[in-house]
Amino acid sequence: MASSSSSSLPRTWKYRVFTSFHGPDVRKTFLTHLRKQFSYNGITMFDNQEIERSKIIAHALTQAIRESRISIVVLSKNYASSSWCLDELVEIFKCKEEIGQIVMTIFYEVDPSNVRKQTGEFGSIFEKTCLSKTKEERQKWSKALEDVANIAGEHFLNWGSESKMIEEISRDVSNKLNTTISWDFEDMVGIEAHLQKMRSLLHFDYEDGAMCWIIPETSRRSYLLFE
Repeated sequence: MASSSSSSLPRTWKYRVFTSFHGPDVRKTFLTHLRKQFSYNGITMFDNQEIERSKIIAHALTQAIRESRISIVVLSKNYASSSWCLDELVEIFKCKEEIGQIVMTIFYEVDPSNVRKQTGEFGSIFEKTCLSKTKEERQKWSKALEDVANIAGEHFLNWGSESKMIEEISRDVSNKLNTTISWDFEDMVGIEAHLQKMRSLLHFDYEDGAMCWIIPETSRRSYLLFE
């Protein structure tokens, strides 16, 4: 449950989704396909390639996490080899507690139990990362890994088709974003009535795994659609 500080939560978001991942494991494969599906469905996702070279990367990533409605953690074999990824994970759970950020998980060729308990090959990699770190750093990383593994998510090995899994993830993200639209605008006086009227005119349909908004011809000029 979000803390009372969630009352200061921004009502608009720069990004719909932030993804935390180990680049060499998934950047040119799984993440590329996920980004393409999100783009097709109109879901904005933060891209760390867009960080200005003049900015301090750690600060830019922290800011991006806090400006995203949903964080998706892609847990792969070498995720725990990066102290950067582990620090992102800690920040994501801060946002979950402080501002009610939605956290989703994808287990990509890694067993959730190994992530939770830091065992197996995943655990061995985590141990190496912790060798030069303080006890406090190790403890906060271990707690974050335990917490993220306890979130039910998509398991790569449970799907016969990666493309189908990606379609399901995108559909799930779209549904979560749709259910929070009223909440995002809750402080805007009179907006709820307009949202209800818009919902009555919008028909949601899925076509080849993509979400489509079907708007009656007579209403297309009457409403502005916000991402």
